[in-house]
Formats: sequence, structure tokens, C-alpha cells
Amino acid sequence: MSGSAIELVDLIARWIHVIAAIMWAGNSMLFNWLDRNLRPGSRDAAGGNAPGALGQIWLLHSGAFYYVEKTLLGGQPMPKPLHWFKWQAYTTWWSGMALLIAVYWFGGRALLENGSGGPGSHAHAVWIAAGSILLGWALYEGMQRFVAPRLPLAANVIWIVGLAAISLTLLHYLNGRAAFLHVGAMLGTIMAANVFFTIVPSQRELVASVNEGRGADPAVSARAKRVSIHNNYFTFPVIVLMVSNHFPAMYAGRFNWLLLLTLIAAGAAVRHVLNIRFTLPSWQPILAATITASAIALFTIMRVGAEAPSVVAPALTAPVTFAEVRHVIDRRCAACHSSQPSDLSFGAAPGGVMFDTPEQIRAHAERIRARAVLTRTMPPANKTLITELERAIIARWIAGGAGLK
Repeated sequence: MSGSAIELVDLIARWIHVIAAIMWAGNSMLFNWLDRNLRPGSRDAAGGNAPGALGQIWLLHSGAFYYVEKTLLGGQPMPKPLHWFKWQAYTTWWSGMALLIAVYWFGGRALLENGSGGPGSHAHAVWIAAGSILLGWALYEGMQRFVAPRLPLAANVIWIVGLAAISLTLLHYLNGRAAFLHVGAMLGTIMAANVFFTIVPSQRELVASVNEGRGADPAVSARAKRVSIHNNYFTFPVIVLMVSNHFPAMYAGRFNWLLLLTLIAAGAAVRHVLNIRFTLPSWQPILAATITASAIALFTIMRVGAEAPSVVAPALTAPVTFAEVRHVIDRRCAACHSSQPSDLSFGAAPGGVMFDTPEQIRAHAERIRARAVLTRTMPPANKTLITELERAIIARWIAGGAGLK
């Protein structure tokens, strides 16, 4: 398949994935908001309390008034048509997995394995990546089905410790960028599995119960709602991990493991404040404090990691000419960053960055410094075998003003 065809397939899959994810997350947040804002009780046609009613709410949107009622249909017939919410979750998951497989596992469009300390082959890295997703889901499912009913706190603690352990393992064996995305994929898989294995089967039980004239079982309803709330808390961490691939200072630093766990904790904490704000009079300053504390923590970890690089480049004192830098760029970077790249693994000119002319190289000097010197994420996993001396040459040239002489 040609490079253009691969990019088109990649684009379409991402398009579908983002649209489905927006719909899924939007539904989750809307129904969670409804549950926390329902007014108690409801009225039937005769003015009495409707059987099975759990609450009602009036909404104003798009130029009209909407009335929404939550009920377990106590003794009432099944309404038709009945709209189910499941395909957004399934579409988000399969399109995301298709991207993960095409880009990282078999497509070769992004590096999966860690160049240092990682597995001996790409195949080993694929097994570790796939196994982490399956293991994360199995641990979560086991805790929720067998431990949480009796010991909910223990189940949560074990799951959080397991999440941290899996994350650290992925960061050891996989490229940092790939590891962040795979932790996000693991959480996304758990969310989709909650819909497939718990929420939808529970809803089928509710429908069957109502059709038999027994009304919906509150215990079944509560089971589905519990994992739906879990999905709601996973949403913010998954989103930030999915976009983390644009920020090498996050996934490539010395303390990337701590940044990853902080991002997850910050996302869940912000989501929690937003969930309880309806019963929390001073929620605005608490939300602001949570966001501020999270930002300070992330910034501090990034700065400390940047100040203590794992590898120290040779120190150069003599001036560096542009010709020396151009030689390094041509050998180590231009294979991808060119209008006519010789390596199409990442598509033509990734990020629109090209080093064909001296002016283009100088215009991207700070970006080169960030990626090749500070975070050391370029070349990816040192694909072109850049040396420490060559990184030092680039750093010295930029420190001297990035001139063209």
C-alpha cells in the first residue's frame, strides 16, 4: 500500500475515532449530570406519583423545552421505541484499536519498543503492549466482580496499585510516547468492556424484567450505574493520555512515570469535583485549587526531570559552524524531515517540519533543541543512531545564536 493510501486510511480511522469518542463521552457526562440534577418524584396522568419514578427534570435547549423522567417502570409496559446507547462505545474502541494496531503494532508508522532497556524485538514489544491491555482489564474486572462487593476499598487500592505497576512496566519496555498511549488504551478498553460486559447485559435484564411485568430490579440498575460512574471518572485521564503524544516533555522526561500517574490522578480529581459540585457550595474555588495544584505538580516534575537528564552530552567550548550542524541534520534528521523523505515510516515531513534549506533549519532551532537535546525524543528511539557528540554540536550551535555561518 502506498504512503498516501496509508495516510488516508489513518485519517479516516482517526476521524471516526474522535467523532465516536466525543459522542460517547458526551453521553456519559450528560446522563451523569442528569442523575445529579433530577428532582425527586414524578406524576402520572391522574396526578399521583408514577410507579417506579426516580426523578424528573425540565431542560431548555435549541429553542424548545424538554421533559426527562427517570424511572424503573414499576408495572408499566415497555415503551417503544426504546433507544440504547452502546454503539458510540463500541465504535470508539474498535477504531482506537485499529489505529493502535496499524500505527504501533504492525504498521511501523511509530516506534513501539524502547531503545534502551526494552525487549529484544518489535514482536516482544507487541506482546507486552497487548498483554498490558488485557492484564489491566482482567485486574479491574476481577476486582469489581469478586472483591468490590465485599471489600470495595481493598478492590480500589489493589486496582490503583496494579494500574501504577502496569504503567511503570510499559514505560520500561516501550517507547515513552507509545507507553502513554497504551495506558490510555488500557483504560479505554476497560470502559468499553464495562459497556459490553456489564451495562448492556444489565439493561437486557431490566428490559426482560419489565416485559414480564415485574418492573426493573433496582439492584441490576445499580450494578450498571456503578461501572458507568467508573467510566465517567476514566474519561478525563483517557483524553489527556490520548493527546499526550504531542508533548514530548511529558512522555520523554526522566520522570515520565510520575507525570503519567499525575495526569491520571489530576484528571480523575477534576472529574470528581465536577461530579459533586451540585452538593458542594464552594465548588468553584475547590475546582480552581485542584487544577492549580495539578498544574504546579506537573510543572515541577517536568522541570526537575529537565534539570537532571539521564545522559549527559559532551561539553563543547569551541564555536560550532552551521556546516557542522547541517552535516548532523542531513545524516540524522532529513531522512524524515524533508519534502522528499527517504523514510516514510512517519509520513511525509512529520509535523510539517522540513530541513531542506538553511533557513528552515534555523527557523526550527528551538524545536530541534527541545526534541534532540532536552527531551531526546528525536530521532525516535535513536532510529538514525545520532551520537552524544552530535547532540552536543546542535546544542552548542543553538546556544551561540543559531547562525548560518
